[in-house]
Amino acid sequence: MTDVTKELDARGLNCPLPILKAKKAINELNSGEVLKVIATDPGSVKDFEAFTKQTGHELLESAEQGGEFVFLIKKS
Repeated sequence: MTDVTKELDARGLNCPLPILKAKKAINELNSGEVLKVIATDPGSVKDFEAFTKQTGHELLESAEQGGEFVFLIKKS
């Protein structure tokens, strides 16, 4: 189990808002800390894959649970 430092509820938000809010939240973390994002936008799966590749952060987990998408992102 990964220790989550901060959780972001992005349910009901559509692209690009989940990414923008995640970017702001991850900027508040220290290197090595983990942000958990919960989103309902199906497009967020590809968005967060691209976001982590572009920013160098590590996408630890990407999962769907009951129509919600959960992402664990470790700050680089």
